[in-house]
Amino acid sequence: MELISILVMCIIILIVLTILLGVNRKNIFFIRQIGEDESLNEITNCLPENKEICKEILSILKNENVNIKVGDENKQASLYIVSSNTIFIANIKNTFTRVQTIAHECIHSIQDKRLLWFNFIVSNIYLLYFASITILSLFNKLAMPNLYVIILIMMSVLLFFIRSYLETDAMIKARFLAKEYMERNLDKINQENIDTIVENLDKLNNIGVKFYNFTLLAKYLVKVIIFCVIAII
Repeated sequence: MELISILVMCIIILIVLTILLGVNRKNIFFIRQIGEDESLNEITNCLPENKEICKEILSILKNENVNIKVGDENKQASLYIVSSNTIFIANIKNTFTRVQTIAHECIHSIQDKRLLWFNFIVSNIYLLYFASITILSLFNKLAMPNLYVIILIMMSVLLFFIRSYLETDAMIKARFLAKEYMERNLDKINQENIDTIVENLDKLNNIGVKFYNFTLLAKYLVKVIIFCVIAII
């Protein structure tokens, strides 16, 4: 009975948040439309290669001891890996958001290392835990599924708040850092174009920040839902 109640509550939370946060095709299309705007992408083509941008932004942050690797054509995600102190930059050469994306990862590199390491270690434990209890539940090897789902929920809540804090902090600060970087390069891009880029970054961020947090929470809730369904069956 407890598992059914948890399952229903998770589904209700997802539905309510979808409505309240405006997670719909219209907003998703709006984000994609701005992100693929060729006129905006053309403006930032005058800026240096991504690795050079990353180096200069790290210099602004006074954190130049970070490894930088540029992804190939197939790598679509940019990220900072705390274990190797490395920023991976995806194939984002022709997108006007690339300065903000790089700034985002640079900000991760100066965040509290305790939180970054906690997120890195516990996230891997969490994934291993979820896989283990799910597989054991499939073979009816869990004697107390209610206890395991409570642990799963507690870990999900903890990780959500840590990850949400780290990402929201980076997303908000990246806009200002990207603007500062561009204003330091007025010999390559003029102020009018900078204002245009920042204006459209604001449009993206106004939707993107809440979308990210919704997606992050949804990933954790879906795992709880999957486990509950398997345990009930």
